[in-house]
Amino acid sequence: MSGSTATDLSAAPAEESRSAMPSGFELTILMPCLNEAETLEVCIRKALGFLEKHNVVGEVIIGDNGSTDGSQEIARRLGARVVPVSVRGYGAAIYYGSLDARGKYVIVGDSDDSYDFSDLMPFLNALRGGCDLVMGNRFQGGVKPGAMPWKNRYIGNPILTWIGRLLFHCPSSDFHCGLRGYSMNAFRKMELQTTGMEFASEMVIKSTLLGLNIVEVPTTLSPDGRTRAPHLRPWRDGWRHLRFMLIYSPRWLFFYPGMALMLIGLIVGAWLLPGPRTVAGVTFDIHTLFYASLAVLIGFQGVMFAVFSKTFAVNEGLVPRTVNSERVEQGCSLELGLIAGGALVLLGIAGSIWGVTSWARDDFGRVDPSDMLRVVIPAGMSLALGAQLMLQSFFFSVLQLKRRR
Repeated sequence: MSGSTATDLSAAPAEESRSAMPSGFELTILMPCLNEAETLEVCIRKALGFLEKHNVVGEVIIGDNGSTDGSQEIARRLGARVVPVSVRGYGAAIYYGSLDARGKYVIVGDSDDSYDFSDLMPFLNALRGGCDLVMGNRFQGGVKPGAMPWKNRYIGNPILTWIGRLLFHCPSSDFHCGLRGYSMNAFRKMELQTTGMEFASEMVIKSTLLGLNIVEVPTTLSPDGRTRAPHLRPWRDGWRHLRFMLIYSPRWLFFYPGMALMLIGLIVGAWLLPGPRTVAGVTFDIHTLFYASLAVLIGFQGVMFAVFSKTFAVNEGLVPRTVNSERVEQGCSLELGLIAGGALVLLGIAGSIWGVTSWARDDFGRVDPSDMLRVVIPAGMSLALGAQLMLQSFFFSVLQLKRRR
């Protein structure tokens, strides 16, 4: 399935919802579906067989994303409940299907027969034991020949999982397994927003940020039973997952690179201010000083983008509010930004005046560029930094406005 990166999931409720069925289910088995007529029946039969075999009071829901191949009729004939989802996307199908679930727990899996719905007890036992999110691990349970393309198995999944663990300290070792379970209490806490394939990443990331109890259980991945090409597009969807994780981590995307650039620029600039430096026969002079000042300016932009991104994400409910985010909001006031920015502007003006005065002492004639630019470059950098800080402080105050939702 394909879908937009994010949308308002509070709108567009399912068209067919909550039919006259008894409440009190323990488990909802949810399958997102878009034209899965070839494999949907066997998946539903396995799921229903699991419920019957293990005496689990539950239901099977199909989150249908607009199938045109008769998948809805197959599901209804077998006794599954169809939840039409008008918002397109893998994540939307799971989100609205979960909203309509009557079970205390939800186990979701692809409806292409790549996961065995008759073997869900490890997931259910973990949920019964108090786990909030139970992730399947295909690399522990086994990947059957032909079940996963080599680029997914050896490049995409390992790299994206490593990045997710690095950026967010997620405990999962198989970040994008399509078979997972969660309690409805945990699902409501997550307040998931994305509608496309990124939904799988968002669920793990938000669960980690919220401090929910996440465990893994081995699961087996089999070749899917479809004759058509899968909805998944490895490179496109892999990039969407990576982009989402980077955007969700402004520290790694903006703050750390920005701070590194600022520090390098400041250190190199301070080293070159007294005069040219020669290292291994290479002389560094005002040209290097100029690029050092650019590094400071660009790094500062990165740091401020991290602050803006984090504030926006917290205010929009994309990430939970933390003690650190509250400290940033309290410490970065408009008044403080204006004072600091104004001080930098005054410093830059003072340096500029000193440069003009020095030029005047030479009757506005030729001056030594090496000496003059050692004043002009830092002064210009200070002016630019001060102006940016003042303008960005106003923008940050806009992000902090309290709104009635």
